[in-house]
Amino acid sequence: MAKYHWQSQNVKQSGVDDMVLLSKISEDAIVENLKRRYMDDYIFTYIGPVLISVNPFKQMPYFTDREIELYQGAAQYENPPHIYALTDNMYRNMMIDVENQCVIISGESGAGKTVAAKYIMGYISKVSGGGSKVQHVKDIILQSNPLLEAFGNAKTVRNNNSSRFGKYFEIQFSRGGEPDGGKISNFLLEKSRVVTQNESERNFHIYYQMIEGASTQQKESLGIMTPDYYYYLNQSGTYKVDGTNDSKDFQETMEAMQVIGIPGDHQLQVLQIIAGILHLGNICFIEAGNYGQVESVDLLAFPAYLLGIDAGRLQEKLTSRKMDSKWGGKSESIDVTLNQEQATYTRDALAKALYTRVFDYLVEAINKAIRKPHEEFSIGVLDIYGFEIFQKNGFEQFCINFVNEKLQQIFIELTLKAEQEEYVQEGIKWTPIEYFNNKIVCDLIENKSPPGIMCILDDVCATMYAKGEGADGTLLQKMQAAVGTHEHFNNFSSGFVVHHYAGKVSYEVNGFCERNRDVLFTDLIELMQSSEFDFIRSLFPENLNTDKKSRPTTAGLKIKKQANDLVKTLMKCTPHYIRCIKPNETKRPRDWEESRAKHQVEYLGLRENIRVRRAGFAYRRLFNKFLMRYAILTAETWPSWRGPEQQGVLHLLQSVNMDHDQYQMGRTKVFVKNPESLFLLEEMRERKFDTFARIIQKAWRKFIARKKYEQMREEASDILYNSKERRKNSINRNFVGDYLGLEQKPELRQFLSKRERVDFADSVNKFDRRFKSIRRDLILTPKAIYLIGREKVKKGPEKGQIKEVLKRKLEFDSIHAVSLSTRQDDFFILHEAAYDSLLESNFKTEFLSLLSKRYEEVTKRKLTISFSDRLEFKVKKEGWGGGSSRVVAFQRGDGDLAQVKPAGKTLTVAIGDGLPKSSKPTRKSAPEYRGGGRNHVPNRAHQNGAAKFSRAPPSQQSDITYSSPHKQGRPPSTAPPKLGPQKTLRTPASNQYNQGNRDFLNVPDQGMSGQQRKRSISRKPPPAPKPQPPPQGPRCRALYQYVGQDTDEISFEVDDVFDLVKEDPSGWWTGRIQGREGLFPGNYVEKI
Repeated sequence: MAKYHWQSQNVKQSGVDDMVLLSKISEDAIVENLKRRYMDDYIFTYIGPVLISVNPFKQMPYFTDREIELYQGAAQYENPPHIYALTDNMYRNMMIDVENQCVIISGESGAGKTVAAKYIMGYISKVSGGGSKVQHVKDIILQSNPLLEAFGNAKTVRNNNSSRFGKYFEIQFSRGGEPDGGKISNFLLEKSRVVTQNESERNFHIYYQMIEGASTQQKESLGIMTPDYYYYLNQSGTYKVDGTNDSKDFQETMEAMQVIGIPGDHQLQVLQIIAGILHLGNICFIEAGNYGQVESVDLLAFPAYLLGIDAGRLQEKLTSRKMDSKWGGKSESIDVTLNQEQATYTRDALAKALYTRVFDYLVEAINKAIRKPHEEFSIGVLDIYGFEIFQKNGFEQFCINFVNEKLQQIFIELTLKAEQEEYVQEGIKWTPIEYFNNKIVCDLIENKSPPGIMCILDDVCATMYAKGEGADGTLLQKMQAAVGTHEHFNNFSSGFVVHHYAGKVSYEVNGFCERNRDVLFTDLIELMQSSEFDFIRSLFPENLNTDKKSRPTTAGLKIKKQANDLVKTLMKCTPHYIRCIKPNETKRPRDWEESRAKHQVEYLGLRENIRVRRAGFAYRRLFNKFLMRYAILTAETWPSWRGPEQQGVLHLLQSVNMDHDQYQMGRTKVFVKNPESLFLLEEMRERKFDTFARIIQKAWRKFIARKKYEQMREEASDILYNSKERRKNSINRNFVGDYLGLEQKPELRQFLSKRERVDFADSVNKFDRRFKSIRRDLILTPKAIYLIGREKVKKGPEKGQIKEVLKRKLEFDSIHAVSLSTRQDDFFILHEAAYDSLLESNFKTEFLSLLSKRYEEVTKRKLTISFSDRLEFKVKKEGWGGGSSRVVAFQRGDGDLAQVKPAGKTLTVAIGDGLPKSSKPTRKSAPEYRGGGRNHVPNRAHQNGAAKFSRAPPSQQSDITYSSPHKQGRPPSTAPPKLGPQKTLRTPASNQYNQGNRDFLNVPDQGMSGQQRKRSISRKPPPAPKPQPPPQGPRCRALYQYVGQDTDEISFEVDDVFDLVKEDPSGWWTGRIQGREGLFPGNYVEKI
């Protein structure tokens, strides 16, 4: 039977989400769990805070806006493992702890690191706010991906979109958490790919994008041919990549340049340089008397034209070199002619230099566009080339694998070594766990004393001359002498082997020295500085007149410095880890190579990671930081704790009843054992903030509601101003909106749409063709007017029961006018196309005001409201007789209650004089009306778009009286004596509509029923028709306060005892408290 995730709906449970929970810890168990999840399309798994990501080689469905909403602000345990959960945690930690964060994404080539980095940037862009300036920064951050991928990524045998450079992207944030800047650091572009590629590989993507996507005009001006025409592209015989649309990608690359703000002329010259490099590669050399000569001079013209240089000078600089000679204290320059091999090397050196400098320009253009003057917070995303082993591994692979070795060292230092050392320093009981520390391999490569491989390489390069034949052999000999006995080093006839953390790699020594020396001869710099294009000249800013006495910087020295600087930067941040795993070499989905996966699990040290995590503590915090974060949980610690910090931490832990075996106090830090204990603290903290936020919101909403309803009251009175007399008991009445309490009446809401908002709801009197009064519930929404009645069911299982029936639904388009008298009565007529409705409501002014607004919003025209003491209305057509009209005539009478007298087709309404037609509500706040009497509902019912107002206490009675809903019929014309309850005689039919003074309705808070409720609050409720026996089931006691967040949840205080109806494995139990049944979290109670 399939299991499903406890909280996320319809998410199948596959294996374990967090491998700390594995019953058996072994490489085989880890691989089996990852495989099971991978085959069920779950690519993410946790080891505590570390995220394991397996490349699915297909687009997964759970990276939509829905997932972004799901993971935003959620705790890690609430949803299945996801990169969004890690990113959200990182973003929130930055904001709460005021600390820079970084995420280190590691894994071998093709494991999915670049895609992971994209999802992180995309998530941050979505969840962080900001205006147009911030949006511009977000656009640049997102658009930098396609641009740098075009110029820095390529197809290799192991990965169709392999990063051939390292990138550390710092996204910088304001204090409010808005991304308002950034910085990119790039490392070691694999520039040798520009001039040569292995079989089945490609050059950088931009070349193929330009060839496929450039316009006809661009192709003509750049001399673009098919890719097989160019030597720099045709060596591998591979031009296409499955699933890649080079033409479409070219448009995205150009669009990215535009967004980043690269000027149009610079965009064109970038393309000219890229095309110029291709044409440069087609210049071949032949040997003529030990000298190299250009084979076809015609091929010089086009690259010279694109680069803005003289074709003759280009030929000269490719086949000769200026050398400085010192003799007898004097120095002179002599031209040395190059042989064929040297000329080819010079051509390739120029091509690589041009490409590298264009790439550096693009990175700097991005940095310039998003640079901010001062840093506040940042999240760093490290997306760097993965560990790789090819059939033939050269200098670039050596540098790439060295950087990965350094990253592995950080992971070991912070997750295995530092964690265990910290327990010892803090005096925590601990049994050490063995692991492989790869520092020994890093020292083999980068050490100065004794010298490591890179130091030996630099020494050999310092003594090289010109092309340096034989230097590689010298390097091999020196390495054998210096590190030959090292346990992680071996050599063979043409190279050497390093035992990396991820396996043994054989490096071919041929070309090592030349690529490490990385010298661009001054002749070529002078040549490019002579270009007619300012942009190309700006790429070569060197001052060649200064004497260079210092030792030139080698590529190895650069990458070693960059790697160590990167480590320092990462160590200053709070690190997060994503360990990417490549499941196969076929690049096909659902293909699992057991041995490959196991090898990666072993060298990534996942087993040791799980063991340390299980034996150790999930969370540790300095006392002062812990206090700062959770101080809000108790009155003693908020806003500040007075006393020793350690005691404050203990007080907090005891206040939430955390078990003593769940935490240990160190010398400066508190250590919490399980994530669940931390989640408890976090959840209680969130609830505290939520409670305070609700108090603030409630006060603000109350204030806004008062303002809103005062304004509505004024606007409403304008409708009747100078047209109709006003009742003294209604002119200053506050508007409530929902007088029926619809939230508690699903039988009425059933006629409305699911999320249809209610503007007004009241029980009114409707008069039929014979002027007989019938009760109807009148509901006004933004969509229509509903008139709901009640009828007895005539047949079926519910026969004889009274049921609500929708009697009429009036669309706004069908209403053409409303009629009222000029007297102070409550009658009004809704004129509609089919027939009219004569209604009577105490709250007609409020209803008309809201109806006018909604009518104008929907129909885009004003509602016609007419006033006359003789009103005519159409009645519903019945039988063969057809529809006809009726008349309502209004005349002066006595008192404030309307007296009605039907006679044939005319209804006469007599009523005394009201307040003058020019009356306006007073701005002085009057005693506030709650809405009671007829169909009275508890205060909580007034929640549907209406404010809850409190009535003034009895001692603050006002002279102003208020109209009020009534129960059935009307009260007598005179108020009963206030000496005690008396029976009132039923009024005759002719006086049914009379109204008298209503001062007696100004009762204390909640009315008489409220007083009775207060008196009987401790009594049992009256028995139901069929009394239920008290439940004889288990009971539980509340350990913590819980405030229900939804309608199907119950609330309780600490130490409340209540019935436990049902336990559920999901963690949400069902309970009954004070007669109300609902859900609550099981970990908040203890069974008794």
